[in-house]
Amino acid sequence: MDTSYFKKFYDKSRSERIAALQQAGILSEEDAIRLEDGLALSPEIADNMIENQLSTYELPYGVALNFLIDGKDYAVPMAIEEPSVIAAASSAAKTIAQAGGFATVVQKRLMIGQVALKKVPDSALAEQTIRAHEADILKRANEAHPSIVKRGGGARKVSVRIIPADAIGGTPEFVVVHLHVETLEAMGANIINTMMEGVSPYLQDLTGGEALMGILSNYPTDCLATATCRIPANALAKGELSGEEVRDRLIEAYQFAYVDPYRAVTHNKGIMNGIDAVVLASGNDWRAISAGAHAYASRSGQYRSLSSWKKAENGDLIGSLTLPLPVGAVGGSISFHPAAKMTRAILGDPSAAELEAVIVSVGLAQNFSAIKALVTEGIQKGHMGLQSRSLAISAGATGEQIEWVSEQLKKEKNMNLATAKALLEQLKAE
Repeated sequence: MDTSYFKKFYDKSRSERIAALQQAGILSEEDAIRLEDGLALSPEIADNMIENQLSTYELPYGVALNFLIDGKDYAVPMAIEEPSVIAAASSAAKTIAQAGGFATVVQKRLMIGQVALKKVPDSALAEQTIRAHEADILKRANEAHPSIVKRGGGARKVSVRIIPADAIGGTPEFVVVHLHVETLEAMGANIINTMMEGVSPYLQDLTGGEALMGILSNYPTDCLATATCRIPANALAKGELSGEEVRDRLIEAYQFAYVDPYRAVTHNKGIMNGIDAVVLASGNDWRAISAGAHAYASRSGQYRSLSSWKKAENGDLIGSLTLPLPVGAVGGSISFHPAAKMTRAILGDPSAAELEAVIVSVGLAQNFSAIKALVTEGIQKGHMGLQSRSLAISAGATGEQIEWVSEQLKKEKNMNLATAKALLEQLKAE
């Protein structure tokens, strides 16, 4: 990838940005033409994706630059409506790339399915029986979906959890059987659901219980992705603050989010700004990813920061982010949604594991930018600078008016909609 074409990328027109991506070797000529034409979902496809379809709801689709992940350069597509997210990700990625980039570890991709059994006569005996018949359970699960087995995947192990009855809450005891399934390049929801329904009758026979449901879990703790980065303190200086001061304040910001759930929610929301935007652009289920991530943040019994930041022995800042990422490279809308197909092209047709590595790296970059801004200049300076365009549009500005109102807003003491409207009226009166 020739990144020389990305100089002042943000100052280029939309057509110039597309041309730069093509010149850098990221886009083919055909893909560039598709981007120029737009990535609109056809009425026919949209009508077959959901029930009672009326129209489509579009989001801006952009690209974050400067990502160096496991020694490979990436331009990362993101679909999001919030200003500053792509700029923040690109800025953080540039700083981190200069320090060696992101290193990632992607755990073996095992998704989890559950069968919940109730009215089990003897739960301890049921657990023993299930464990003794693990091979039979796996065989039946794989017979329920033979195509994934032929491709090298399939059910790999069985685990059991006994959830005691809660007299206060009025809930019964549940014996929960987990099936751990290797779904290869697919996220695997349909595969797992088919398997769980396939083994439910057998589990009832084994335990004497009654199956309440068989369904996948969106909390795949056997499908974790981790990104780390290491930044020299001298690369962190900001204004009058030394690099060491910024480093220490970043670490304290993480510590605050670790101990205080009220802060942790906003801290993690900033991480998910980047993650959800890439997941959405890739055609994956961002709701499942968010649900799993927030559950993972609560795994200690208290909701905490997903990321961690600490000081290395030599004074460098070390960042890390781990979360479950059950994304797929095939299946669902990935194969036919025009934006999802474009995302795959821009990322170089990644495997599911590679896509996980990209997504978790973007999340860590987003977190770095957000907390660095918070502990130095404050979040509003950069955010509101980009928000000025949105305010100009909300005020009714069009065409060249948007740029003029946006620039004037940045000079105003109060950057709000009322000021934007007043500036637009001033421009029209001239």
